Amino acid sequence: MTAVGQTGVRSGSGWDVLASDGSVVRIRPVRDNDEPALNAMNERVSDRSIYLRFFGISRSLASEHTHHLATAHDDHVALVAEYGDRVVGVASYELLRPGEAEMAFLLEDSVHGRGIGTLLLEQLAAVARENGIEKLRADTLAENAGMLRVFADSGFDQVRRLDSGVVELVLDTAYGPSTLERMADRERAAEERSLHGMFSPRGVAVIGAGRKPGGIGHEVVRNIVNGSFTGAVYAVNPHADRVADLPAYPSVVDVPGVVDLAVIAVPTDQVRQVLSECGAKGVSGAVVLTAGFSELGAAGRKDQLDILEIARRHSIRLVGPNCLGLVNTDPSISLNATFAEVSPTPGSLAIAAQSGAVGVAVLDQAGRTGLGISEFVSLGNKVDVSGNDMLLHWWGDRRTSVIGLYLESFGNPRKFGGLARLVGRTKPILVVKGGRSASGRRAGASHTAAAATPETAVDALFAQSGVLRMDTVEELVETARVLAARPLPAGRRLAVVGNAGGAGVLAADAAGRLGLELPELSEPVQRELTGAGAVGSGNPVDLGAAASPTSLAHALRTIVDSGEVDCVLVCYAATRAGRVEDIYESIAGAAVDAELPIIVNCVGSSKPTPEIPLTDGRRLPVFPFPESAVRALAHAVGYAEWRARPQGVVPAVGRVDTAGARAVVRRLLGQHPEGGWLEPLHAEQLLRCAGVPVIPVVAASNREQAIAAADAAGCPVALKTAAPGVLHKTDIGAVRTGLAGPLQCATAYDEVTAAAGDPRVVVQAMAPTGTELVIGVVRDRLFGPLLMAGSGGVLTDLLADRQWRGLPLTDFDAGDMVRSLRSAPLLAGYRGAKAADEAAVLDVIHRIAWLAALVPELAELDINPLIAAPSGAFAVDVRMRLAPATPEPDWYARRMRTDG
Repeated sequence: MTAVGQTGVRSGSGWDVLASDGSVVRIRPVRDNDEPALNAMNERVSDRSIYLRFFGISRSLASEHTHHLATAHDDHVALVAEYGDRVVGVASYELLRPGEAEMAFLLEDSVHGRGIGTLLLEQLAAVARENGIEKLRADTLAENAGMLRVFADSGFDQVRRLDSGVVELVLDTAYGPSTLERMADRERAAEERSLHGMFSPRGVAVIGAGRKPGGIGHEVVRNIVNGSFTGAVYAVNPHADRVADLPAYPSVVDVPGVVDLAVIAVPTDQVRQVLSECGAKGVSGAVVLTAGFSELGAAGRKDQLDILEIARRHSIRLVGPNCLGLVNTDPSISLNATFAEVSPTPGSLAIAAQSGAVGVAVLDQAGRTGLGISEFVSLGNKVDVSGNDMLLHWWGDRRTSVIGLYLESFGNPRKFGGLARLVGRTKPILVVKGGRSASGRRAGASHTAAAATPETAVDALFAQSGVLRMDTVEELVETARVLAARPLPAGRRLAVVGNAGGAGVLAADAAGRLGLELPELSEPVQRELTGAGAVGSGNPVDLGAAASPTSLAHALRTIVDSGEVDCVLVCYAATRAGRVEDIYESIAGAAVDAELPIIVNCVGSSKPTPEIPLTDGRRLPVFPFPESAVRALAHAVGYAEWRARPQGVVPAVGRVDTAGARAVVRRLLGQHPEGGWLEPLHAEQLLRCAGVPVIPVVAASNREQAIAAADAAGCPVALKTAAPGVLHKTDIGAVRTGLAGPLQCATAYDEVTAAAGDPRVVVQAMAPTGTELVIGVVRDRLFGPLLMAGSGGVLTDLLADRQWRGLPLTDFDAGDMVRSLRSAPLLAGYRGAKAADEAAVLDVIHRIAWLAALVPELAELDINPLIAAPSGAFAVDVRMRLAPATPEPDWYARRMRTDG
């Protein structure tokens, strides 16, 4: 049978997915010993289902098909769906011709309506795609409404034809935008049902609740009780009768009521047994506070995988281990299942933190600034529930308007990016990413690899998915305050107004550094402000130290109503000349009908107030320093711009040779199985397969060959070393350009080969005059191919002017890469020069993205320079390194976390 190359909790055991009701289903390849289990499923299947599958009621036909599936064949793949140890569904495809196969499905009647058919279709399409199958065919009876609905709702592109009561369907296995959106929506709904009992439990059992205050379990019980949890609270301790004035039970199975959430604080060696008892009780969510798992090394990791396997067997969602707990401030729930001293107030910021200490810091800082929390979860070791799960959970949560994450690692970064693009369209995502100090450079003999750091991939991912990267917890909370206040700024024009001239200057300086604009206000507006007492009416607007509440309110209304700015910062210094409370009241009155964001910086107040309430329920954030206020506002502007921009599409590239590119790679790796750097001619071949315009190179290994190559290319020509491993040819004097004849070519050959210590050179016709760029690719183990665009030639490393993006690369992503370069004005035509053909540059970038996606063996690529000329874009010097490809998982498939 064709190998599918997937791994689960145990090697070869498959992978876990969430059914539509939130339960856990195991999808795995059919094994040789599965025939009895498949036949048992056939016996449980109704006659109607047999008829719809086999177009007739034939149990013997079903048995024959089962034998066929369980017998090894090279031309088919079969997957089964398992609940516990019971097979409840099977999906298979059988090869018809290269790139095309026929698929079929059969489900046990008892699981209809749980989305198992859709899951099997998604997983079968993913495996088919990984095995090079582009089209899946199916013949289905027109009366089989259920299966036809599964196909129709899947989101995969498909073609249907009805013939004699049979629907002939052809499904495209490729992911399109609609496919990914529908998969994400189904995953969101399943995730919400899966996590519902954890965040909105009817009953909570704290297992390992000690009798004495100060113990972790005891303090969790106290927090739950003192937090006015609306459900039932149970203490579990086999050695106590009562804990914190509650009756104690020897085991969770002895608890008389319903338990949706178990908070586990027992010693490490007892967690397995406790989780098994939770499964017997019907618990749907567990928070494992206990430490001593993967953070301790290999042995702890094995223990962690063991508890994950127990949890999955019982469809228990698991937070932790080694975590702080979770919080839901919804008044109808009011759950604080942590052992932290902080008691969050209700609000709209949702927080997930991989570190308990950082989580406490976020909760504390949010409380100090008046920012309320909707939900909080300490992820700990992320054995199951991860940042991706929380994005899905909070996507549809009505109480959450801003999402904050503290992450130290990514389990599935590409899926995170895809989800963030979807979630971010309605809710901003703020991330503090720990571990930035470990951003050492990669080893590599290309400009791209040398420039890439572990943080490069993270920055590229965030830039494409609209995630706002925060440097500190304080910055996260400050930005969340502005985003939660709403509305979002419609542009970058900022007005600064108040009685604190110095603070206004600092705000203006910060705005300039962060890319915000302080436009000069129009003459009519300035006259109105002067009439209100302004001593400086340009922008910043200085109302003088003695500004009254009335004058401030009038000035603020004038600026807001002018339509000349997109956001306003009020800078106020408290003095004995006026009461801060009156100033705040005047600001609130002027701001209540404003359709742009207004934030406040107040200094010198003896009673600092973190926010100003408005009559419409909104609250204006108050900052102690103007710079932090402007920084938070700049983040809000950046998010608003990202959300307003088109999402972009991945353009289809024409004039490419897929078969030719794969043939080149197979041939080269066949000759050098370990991979390595390609000869210039071979690199040129691959670029031509991608349709990239290349200035042809001719190889030479002696003076006569070099002269003949120059004559064939047509002078003037360039001659440069082809010695392997030489990255900076110019630095060692191994490049000569503008060679006009045989004598110059002969001299250049002698000089270049002497400088490089190698007789091998390449000769090229001179490229058109234009701007030098560098376009590169480096493949990251987790993030996949990373594309780089930057200033090229000898300035590549000096200027470090480069932008990074990952795959998939949309037209907007590519345009943003090029236009964000500091050298972008050169491309547009600087100081009278002719503009480069930007469309040609973008076309090359998309072709390189196509090549990187097609050839997983492409480890490094440099085009340096790529000449961007008015007549097009031309690759001049190309370096490529191939390496044996390792199987990559389907990053977008609905598969639960399995790496522990």
